[in-house]
Amino acid sequence: MPSKPESILKDLEANNFAPVYFLQGEEPYFIDKITGYIENNALAHQDRGFNQIILYGKETNMATILTNAKRFPMMSERQVVIVKEAQAIQDLGREQADQQLIHYLKNPLPSTILVFAHKYKVLDGRKALAKELDKRAVFVKSDKVPEYKLAPYIDDYVKGKGFTIETRACQVLAESIGNNMEVLTNEIDKMLINFDEPVAINTGHIQQFIGISKDFNNFELTNSLSYKDVQKANTIIQYFAQNPKSHPLIPLLSLLYLHFSRLLQVKASKGMGDRELAVALKVNPYFIKEYTTAAKNYPLGKIIDIIGYLREADLRSKGVLANNLDESQILKELIFKILH
Repeated sequence: MPSKPESILKDLEANNFAPVYFLQGEEPYFIDKITGYIENNALAHQDRGFNQIILYGKETNMATILTNAKRFPMMSERQVVIVKEAQAIQDLGREQADQQLIHYLKNPLPSTILVFAHKYKVLDGRKALAKELDKRAVFVKSDKVPEYKLAPYIDDYVKGKGFTIETRACQVLAESIGNNMEVLTNEIDKMLINFDEPVAINTGHIQQFIGISKDFNNFELTNSLSYKDVQKANTIIQYFAQNPKSHPLIPLLSLLYLHFSRLLQVKASKGMGDRELAVALKVNPYFIKEYTTAAKNYPLGKIIDIIGYLREADLRSKGVLANNLDESQILKELIFKILH
């Protein structure tokens, strides 16, 4: 079973390095994070000139990589070999190259840290190489963080920096920035650097340092729809229309689809307690009142219609359906259909 990126980072921070790392998956953020930590911390700065080798997949092959990995360090206890863009290694996946790596995995040089940064793709888990990596290396699968896990991730990330963050503020960040982890963590880091000592992050801090309005954001829009607050919803989409680059339509449609899909789950969950319902919806219990109220405000047939409206808006935004409306007009029409 591939290891979790977060657990690997903790091991590295404790100065526990392994002989071979194979980092793969759709989310490049964690691959870059682990690779960057090894590149910047496994060797003292003065040792890197002779003992740190950076290779690029499209420019190399497995034999060259392993020749470098088998080299002994010069005047240092270890060396580092990093293969960036490893998904482009010229012969990776071919029988001979895979067998070469398997042979190395069975007896890796203890003084070498060999890192494969294999982005956007994963190896076929049925093949021998993947099985051997899982058994003998630090084998990491870096998956996209799904929307429902973003708020807990943000909470943990902020706590890891010595701060705390209010539940509402977590949700505003999750729903306004989405799961581009590089952008999300960079924005959080830029905010936290403004404080001399730990504080509890709230929506005011997010507005001040990141620029996401505490009143006009994706979270507040979904909230206004839940409570059928027509005036608030219209005010928010007017604000979005004035700032279209900061409020792209496609991520918002994805968020609204998730929101109304959860209302279908609420409709089907009669008799569940709040805590049990929160687990089923994969949300913080703090938000259960909003979902149960929204489920009362929207009959089942209306929710099904709304799912259809969202799919239609998505097709319009992508030019699949004939359309002479810009994104703000598509959104305005969609919100009208949802509320009326």
